[in-house]
Amino acid sequence: MTNKANDIEMIQQTIQFYFDGLYHSDVERLKKAFHPSSQVIGFFEGNLAIQPLEGFLEFIKATPAPSESGEEYDMKIVSIDITGNEAAVKVEDLYLGLRFTDYLSLLRIENNWVIVNKVYYYESK
Repeated sequence: MTNKANDIEMIQQTIQFYFDGLYHSDVERLKKAFHPSSQVIGFFEGNLAIQPLEGFLEFIKATPAPSESGEEYDMKIVSIDITGNEAAVKVEDLYLGLRFTDYLSLLRIENNWVIVNKVYYYESK
């Protein structure tokens, strides 16, 4: 397997931790996907929201899991762009009835790919 193919596989695994963490409200899976210093940024209901990872994890922890409410699992990787130890991943996901597009910045740190920044957009109902 080439280095790039290996990187893609490792990035896909990180994104799967992200997707599974969201769908099951599983903070431990999300911690495997994110660097502890990550931020989550986007406009929510018209207001700029900037959260450190801990705030995002607290929200997830307090939110009923979509998997338990019967929400369909609809999450996918749209694109992966890798340059050296950096990657940009665009994903689309259905979360709590909202359709999100997330732009995830990843870094390879100690041979692990982790999300260091999440910028999101969602389509309001």
